[in-house]
Amino acid sequence: MDIRNIAIIAHVDHGKTTLVDELLKQSGSFHEHQHVAERAMDSNDLERERGITILAKCTSVVWKDTRINIIDTPGHADFGGEVERILSMVDGAVVLVDSAEGALPQTKFVVGKALARGLKPIVVVNKIDRGDARPDEVHNEVFDLFAALGANDEQLDFPMLYASGRQGWADLELEGARKDLSPMFDLILKHVPAPVLDKDKPFAMTATILENDNFLGRVLTGRVEQGRARVNMPVKVLRADGSVVETGRLTKLLSFRGLERVAVEEVEAGDIVAVAGLSEATIPDTIAAPEVSEPLHAIPVDPPTLSMTFRLNDGPLGGREGKKVTSRQIRDRLFKETESNIAIRVTDSPESEAFEVAGRGELQLGVLIETMRREGFELTIGRPRVLFRTNEETGEREEPYEEVTIDVDEPYSGVVVEKMSLRKGQMQDMRPSGGDKVRLTFIIPSRGLIGYHGEFLTDTRGTGIMNRLFFGYQPYAGTIEGRRNGSLISAEDGNTTTYSLFSLQDRGTLFVDAGEKVYVGMIIGEHSRENDLEVNPVREKKLTNMRASGKDEALMLTPPRRMSLEQAIAYIEDDELVEVTPSAIRLRKRYLDPNERKKRSKSREG
Repeated sequence: MDIRNIAIIAHVDHGKTTLVDELLKQSGSFHEHQHVAERAMDSNDLERERGITILAKCTSVVWKDTRINIIDTPGHADFGGEVERILSMVDGAVVLVDSAEGALPQTKFVVGKALARGLKPIVVVNKIDRGDARPDEVHNEVFDLFAALGANDEQLDFPMLYASGRQGWADLELEGARKDLSPMFDLILKHVPAPVLDKDKPFAMTATILENDNFLGRVLTGRVEQGRARVNMPVKVLRADGSVVETGRLTKLLSFRGLERVAVEEVEAGDIVAVAGLSEATIPDTIAAPEVSEPLHAIPVDPPTLSMTFRLNDGPLGGREGKKVTSRQIRDRLFKETESNIAIRVTDSPESEAFEVAGRGELQLGVLIETMRREGFELTIGRPRVLFRTNEETGEREEPYEEVTIDVDEPYSGVVVEKMSLRKGQMQDMRPSGGDKVRLTFIIPSRGLIGYHGEFLTDTRGTGIMNRLFFGYQPYAGTIEGRRNGSLISAEDGNTTTYSLFSLQDRGTLFVDAGEKVYVGMIIGEHSRENDLEVNPVREKKLTNMRASGKDEALMLTPPRRMSLEQAIAYIEDDELVEVTPSAIRLRKRYLDPNERKKRSKSREG
């Protein structure tokens, strides 16, 4: 059977996974009465909750006697490491662009990688059914983007489709018949070349996706680059430097059929397959026949730009809510993560029982923390820090910068420009984007964006949309002002009381409600002024034998401000930590003892 291997790439929330749902349905991959969940490819719990794709996944459909292997990729820049590896497995790409939002930063990032690999993309302007769709302008934007990214003449002559993934149609003409997705299937068969690989050479493939299966153990997915593989054939695993990691047998060969993996006896060059039976192989090792001596070339992944410290939970409530609380368990779990997620790096920290975890952004590390939390881990997390470097030629200190695209209602553009300039952002472009909205483009140090997203949503009344993309390293921008407000810190252990919290409401915004456990050094709210304030949230009303005219029921508390994990991580300062357990997210000072805190702050000032 003929084979086509394609990746579907786009900015976050432009409709990749919904389109794949329709491709699966219309190709007959599901039985007539089979119940299939919406966004079937987002199989992970976190993906379903957040509505974003985090892990790249493979599926396969058959159209006119040709097998089309489709890889659904993440759309968020933080998970770009997934996309970079995936592009080595495919011969074509479908670039999906929203008909109203146009080409946004992540589109630019992924398309740049695809063009550099020589892929000839198919452009699909999706969500044509939107009321604010502007397909012709978006077409021009995509052409300009390709030209700016150095596309050759062949790549600039890209085929174009107009589509609505949700309604399940695609058409070559804007005012076409709009029946189904057959124009897209036909265009893929016509435009994407079949893999041209040598089937007679000894077997070799590069591992690009790693999963752990309860029954099969480590399952590695990749494209067979040369030769043929059979079940139980002997293989060896080669690292990039040519060293042999292990030898073993391919106990299972799995090919993709719709959403399922089906066991097959033999695969050949060009197939995307999953193999089992190896205990040490990881990404991006080469799995090959015993006679192969040279590893296949693996695409280098862009380096991390952000780091966080993962520590043991040593607070007073530590060990009560989780099952995995020791530093050894945390260490093992983090190093296991680096095997399947090569965009993350883990090193031992100078602090005792702590580890430095570096990644692409706050969301990527936040997803890792949330996953560990659900697995029963307890840990404390430090404030995100950018990774500086020294320019070897000039000797200058450099830091990562990001390109930020902001879509905001016109009345709020002034406050956004002001806040971005305070954070050392340089405006590159400002243009109307339709519907009384303005599109602003900035180049800003990554440091300046830490903790800004919540403030941005407040300033724009929740209507602003911010998209970020790693821009590169540039000279150090100097000091950037952090959070302006201090913290309300508990000075006592115990359970909070309505009586005490009611009197503390005037001091600032509370993060806790009545009846919650607190301890000395825990942050229970944000002070309305710049300094930290130690307060007693557990004080009870003194009882006397005099009849009181007022009653406690009359004390009305403002609902506390609850933070998500990412909000908490972005909120804290250098001397604060986030305590993460399976059932709670708490903020605390790094040093719980007030005397220790004073001593440390004096030594810093000195």
